[in-house]
Amino acid sequence: MNTTTSEPDGTVPSDTPRRNFVIASETTTEIPVHLLFRDDTGPRALRPAVVARRQGTGEQPKIGGREAPVPPKSSARSAPPVDRELAERPGPALSGWTALVAGACSLAGIGAVLWGTGAVPDTFAALFGLTPPPYRGIGIWLWCLLALGVVLALFALGGLVRGQVGQAWVLTLCGDYRGTVRRTGLVWVSPLVLRRRVDVRIRHWRSEPMAAVDAEGTALRVVVLVVWRVNDTVRAALGVANHEAYLREQVEAATVRVVSQLPADAFLPSVPTLRNAESVGNTLTKTLVAECAAVGIEVFSAQPVAIDYAPEVAAAMQRRRVAAIDAKHRDSVLTSVVDAVDETVSRLTARGLVELDDYERRVLVKDLTVAFYTGRAGVVEAP
Repeated sequence: MNTTTSEPDGTVPSDTPRRNFVIASETTTEIPVHLLFRDDTGPRALRPAVVARRQGTGEQPKIGGREAPVPPKSSARSAPPVDRELAERPGPALSGWTALVAGACSLAGIGAVLWGTGAVPDTFAALFGLTPPPYRGIGIWLWCLLALGVVLALFALGGLVRGQVGQAWVLTLCGDYRGTVRRTGLVWVSPLVLRRRVDVRIRHWRSEPMAAVDAEGTALRVVVLVVWRVNDTVRAALGVANHEAYLREQVEAATVRVVSQLPADAFLPSVPTLRNAESVGNTLTKTLVAECAAVGIEVFSAQPVAIDYAPEVAAAMQRRRVAAIDAKHRDSVLTSVVDAVDETVSRLTARGLVELDDYERRVLVKDLTVAFYTGRAGVVEAP
């Protein structure tokens, strides 16, 4: 028999419980199913959603899907452009022996003409013990022939040069590039062109101590050894006023730029520093290769020989380095002592040699720690 009780106000309670809303103005929003499994790894991936709540309402937090701002790209420093018109090509040159024979033939022809006309001086004939024919005069055609012989002799003998291994000649005529001669031995080059010698051997240059600062602003003195050679003679001779001075200035600028990216010493573990000469040298070499290609210089390697602190900060940085080494040593000693004490106490209690309560265990750990630490510190400091 079911009985119902009425409320004091005469109403009959319902069998279903009444639903009470915790938030009076609650609203819901449907989320499409495909958004729950969307892959946000594409080029327009969104950053983590931003949660926001309307002020003065009981509405659930709304999610805003704004795109993350793209940080501005740092403009990379471009290397000097390479002049495509300045490219080395072989210059006109002949064997020096051919020119020497041609010059000798010209001189012999001049001598024959003078001997045949009797224009040889008596002192010159007496020197060789010869009797010249009587002088019969020199006509206009003989004068032209003599002038031609003199010009040929001067042109043939005046262009003789000696080509050496590791040397090249850059030829210009009225300011125009005519080619490069890399031949060795006796070579003939036209005497009408201007010749400029360029050293194309592999060379090395050790810089003076250069002032620089590391990533922390500490003053340094850096010495760099550069191995290089002239690869394109026309660019080295005509593309820049002085290619050796250009190389020195670029080495100084590149060294300052590369050294300023890392600290000289790191007093924390796993931090890259300038003491990694291989990495610093590779970066410096790549920088110089790009900077010197425009003037025909090929850089093989640029390695830091010495990276020292400036005299005004050397003493302070040395004390800091010693303190860091001492702290690292103390930490390693303390770690080994703690491990030894833990192993000793564990063995004693595991084998039942001692039975200790908490107080006795703390006392034993304290005594063992002091004994082990004192012993190990004394062994390290003894040498």
